[in-house]
Amino acid sequence: MTKLILLGTAGFHPNERRHTACLMLPELGIVLDAGTAMFRVRDHLCTSRLDIFLSHAHLDHVVGLTFLLDVLYGKQIDPVTLYGAAEKLAAIDRHLLAKEIFPVALPCNYEALTGPVELPGGPRVTHFPLSHPGGTLGFRLSWPDRAMAYVTDTTASADAEYLEQIRGVDLLVHECNFPDSMSELAAVTGHSCLTPVLELARAANVKRLVLTHLNPLADSDEFLGLEQARHIFPAVETGWDGMEIEF
Repeated sequence: MTKLILLGTAGFHPNERRHTACLMLPELGIVLDAGTAMFRVRDHLCTSRLDIFLSHAHLDHVVGLTFLLDVLYGKQIDPVTLYGAAEKLAAIDRHLLAKEIFPVALPCNYEALTGPVELPGGPRVTHFPLSHPGGTLGFRLSWPDRAMAYVTDTTASADAEYLEQIRGVDLLVHECNFPDSMSELAAVTGHSCLTPVLELARAANVKRLVLTHLNPLADSDEFLGLEQARHIFPAVETGWDGMEIEF
C-alpha cells in the first residue's frame, strides 16, 4: 500500500479551512504541486531525497517553493529536484525567484519533463497535457500493481483527451472548482464542474475519485451538490487538508 496526504485542497487562494494545491507521498519523498500548503511538507519528511512535480506555474501551485528554506531546515535531504515543463521552470526561476522578490537561491535541481521519470524505489511518473490558460500537466504514477493520477486545472469532460492517461487507476485526484450551475465560468477560467468530472471517472473506469482544488469562496462542501450527483459515480468523495489516502 502507498499513502498519499492531501496537504492543500483549495484553488486560487487559501481560506480558513484549506490551503492551495500540494499533495505528498511521504514514504517516497514525492510532492505534487507546491501551493500554500507546502509548509506542511516539513512535518512529513522521512526520506533522503525530495522530488517535486509541478503541474504548471500559476502562483497557487508554486508559491510554496519560496517556503523550501524552512521546509528543509535541519533536514538531510539531497537532492531536491523540481520537475516541470521547461518553460514553466524557466518562468519560476526568472520571476518568482527573481532576486528582487526572493533573494536566496533554492537548493534545487531543475529537470524539464521530456518523458517518463523513473524514481529510485518509487513509481514511474508520466505526464500528459491538459487544457488550461497557459498550459498545465497531469501526472500518472504507476507501480507494477497499482496506479494513481493527479489532474488539476483543466476543464473536464466525459471524453477528455487525457481519458486514456487515467484509465483504470486505483485513485484519481481531480480538480472540481465549480458546481454544474457555473459551467460558463468554469470554461472561461479553465476549471471543472462536478458532473463532467464524475462522468469522466466513470468512463475511465477508475476505482476511486477524490475531488480537490475546491472553490475557496464556498461556505461548505455542499456547494458542489455532490450528494445529488453521486449516482453518476458513487466512489467519490471531497478531499480535505490533512486527508490521508491509502491505495
